[in-house]
Amino acid sequence: MKQGRTPERAMILAAGRGSRLAALTAATPKPLLRVGGRALIDLAHDQLQAVGVTHCVVNVHHLADQVEDHVRRWDRPCVVISREAELLDTGGGVYRALRWLGINPFFILNSDLVWLGEPGRALHRLAEAWDAARMDVLLLVAATVQAKGYTGPGDFTMAADGRLTRRTPATMAPFLFTGAQIAHPRAFIGAPAGPFSLNWIYDRAAEGGRLYGVRHDQIWIDAGTPERLHLASETLIHARQGVLW
Repeated sequence: MKQGRTPERAMILAAGRGSRLAALTAATPKPLLRVGGRALIDLAHDQLQAVGVTHCVVNVHHLADQVEDHVRRWDRPCVVISREAELLDTGGGVYRALRWLGINPFFILNSDLVWLGEPGRALHRLAEAWDAARMDVLLLVAATVQAKGYTGPGDFTMAADGRLTRRTPATMAPFLFTGAQIAHPRAFIGAPAGPFSLNWIYDRAAEGGRLYGVRHDQIWIDAGTPERLHLASETLIHARQGVLW
C-alpha cells in the first residue's frame, strides 16, 4: 500500500465478554448493546463504509451466533467471520485473522467506540499519515484532557513527528489510545501462539521506533462500562439535537 492510500481491509474486534459491563452482556454481546438507538458495532461499520473498506473480518466468541447473525446483514463491506473456540485476546484474534487480511496494512477497530462528527474522517486521517517505510503500527490517540468520561493516567507520550512512547509506571501521559489503528502484517511476525494482547505488538513496535500516533480531533467515547455506555448514548442524542458538550 502506498503512503496515503486508504486500506481496503479491516478487522473489528468483537469477541470479548465485555466483563466491565457486568450484567448488560449476560444475554447480549457487547457489540450489540445499543447507544442512541443503534448497536455499537454498527457505529464501527459506519466508519469503515465511509472510507470504502471492501473486506472486513469480525472475530466472535461470546454469544457468537448473535454477533454473526447481525453483521451478516450488512450489504458491504464483505464480511468474514473469525469464530474463536478459545478467546484469543486482541492480539491473538488479529493474528488468527491475518489469513483473510492479506499482505497490506489494514484497519483494526474496537467494537465499543462512539465517535461524533463526519463518519470516516478519523480513518482518512490515519490513512493520510501512514508511512510504511517508518511505521509498523499507527494508532489514533486522543488527548486525555479532552476525552469525555476518561479519568485514567493516559497511555503514551507523542513526539513532534508522531512517534509514540509508552507511559512509564507511576507517571501520567497526555495521550490515550482510542481503539482505532492501522497495522502492517509484518508487526505480527514472531508473535506468541495462543492468546495475547495487542499491547505486545505496540511495545515491540515502540522499542524499534516504529509505533506512531495521529491525534484525534473529534468527540470520542469508550463505551466499555455502564456509565460510559449511558454517557455515549446521551451524547449521541444531544449531538443529533444540535447540543454540544
